[in-house]
Amino acid sequence: MAGRQPPAAFRIRLKDGRELQLIRLLRVLPGKRVVGEAVLDGEHVLAKLFVDKRSARYWSREHAGIAALTKAAIPTPAALLAEALPEGGHVLLTRFLADARSLLEVWQSLPDIRPAATDASEALAPAFALLGQLHAAGLTHSDLHFGNFLQHENRLLLIDGDAVQTHAGPSLPSAAAARDLAMLIAQLPRTWDGALAPLLEAYRHNNPHMPSTAEQAGALKTALAWRLRDYLDKTGRDCSLFSVTSRFRRFEAVLRSERNRLAPLLDDIDASIEAGSLLKRGNTCTVASVLTGAQPVVVKRYNLKNLRHALSRLWRPSRGWHSWREGHRLRLFGIPTPTPLALVEERWGPLRGRAWLITEHCPGIDLLTHLDPDSAPPPAEASALQILFATLYRERISHGDLKATNLLWDGKDVQLIDLDAMQQHRSDAAHQRAWQRDRKRLLRNWPPDCVLSEWLDAHLPAG
Repeated sequence: MAGRQPPAAFRIRLKDGRELQLIRLLRVLPGKRVVGEAVLDGEHVLAKLFVDKRSARYWSREHAGIAALTKAAIPTPAALLAEALPEGGHVLLTRFLADARSLLEVWQSLPDIRPAATDASEALAPAFALLGQLHAAGLTHSDLHFGNFLQHENRLLLIDGDAVQTHAGPSLPSAAAARDLAMLIAQLPRTWDGALAPLLEAYRHNNPHMPSTAEQAGALKTALAWRLRDYLDKTGRDCSLFSVTSRFRRFEAVLRSERNRLAPLLDDIDASIEAGSLLKRGNTCTVASVLTGAQPVVVKRYNLKNLRHALSRLWRPSRGWHSWREGHRLRLFGIPTPTPLALVEERWGPLRGRAWLITEHCPGIDLLTHLDPDSAPPPAEASALQILFATLYRERISHGDLKATNLLWDGKDVQLIDLDAMQQHRSDAAHQRAWQRDRKRLLRNWPPDCVLSEWLDAHLPAG
């Protein structure tokens, strides 16, 4: 069962001689764990196979965590069988919830996840309420992401018993509660920072012993920094989110969910560019819209102008690599930008050559074309602009080339594109200098005495 693609269907013999048939794989951690839908005695179950040398440790921890949740009346799929396998490893079977959806799936299906959206708040509140119930029972969970909450038959369940910890004593240590709460808050876009009150109230309803404001703020700062580091690290290595291959002559990173759709394009990117609709042809980059099936994507090739330019780029991360990471940084923060789908780099061992970045196609219209210089932005555009720049400013992010043509209105959000020079600054001083350059560059798009320019000057962060 090595690798991420073991046989789609296989059988495992249990200690009592019965056969467990795996019929659909849901998750594979190579050499460690296989999770899938299975059938035992005609009943569909969720099977977790623990196959590495330390399988007994992880299996027993998972089983103990489910038992602790069940004892505390925390909704979780019931354990049906837990035992060692005759040929090595361990198995844990739980009830299979055929029509369950993870909170992540629910979240991603929402048409609007901005803080003001009622559906978004209503989807999140039960998770915070469930966390309050967990803490009131003296339990914590060390992996609180949206994928570990399941919505089933109008209630929310908590899964992943391996992450559950029991704390002795009359009450849960406030530091442990603050850590869990911070981890769950960190899953939200940064635009939610000022809209957490209803979610915290849902938590408080089940656990009135809230961490102090200072303790919670410290835990959240730590959680946000860890989540950013962890996510950006994943963009460059093979994992459940990204399919990454690195060979002597080529590096390739693809959103795993998009790998099959993009495979024909990745086989010959330059030919696809030539066959697509050219958007820009320059010395340093070529941009084209390319159809993948019925859906267009945007392909940006980072060219090397001459030998001197090529030599200057050999040892540095490519501009494509930089844009790939910065695009995912923005997406993690909830800042609108077309989703980066894939990155390809020419390599000669550690040396880098050309690069190709593939992103979602944004059908929006640029703000230079869309906005009327003689009037303030319409209410929807005004709100989107204020949210965008307030978030960028708060996170100390500068764009580096803030032309109005790099801001696209898609009917709901202002999408930020062309991230080659984007940077998140470590110091306030560096950010202030970069922000002033961004601010001035944006305002130069329109005459200084026009209504739109005056509106922007009044509503952009002053710095």
